[in-house]
Amino acid sequence: MNLVWLMRMAKWARNPPSPRQVKLVLGVLLACLVLFGIEWAGYWPEALQVNRIPKP
Repeated sequence: MNLVWLMRMAKWARNPPSPRQVKLVLGVLLACLVLFGIEWAGYWPEALQVNRIPKP
């Protein structure tokens, strides 16, 4: 483990992120998981899918 990462972990241990920041990160993560689940299940609209260009 790099010394920089150890210093960063020590900084986080002394000054942890606020509850608001933790809720924000968890909310964004949950939104990403919901969108992935919708796309994986096949409920994503056809108009919002990316059209892949076939290779020649």
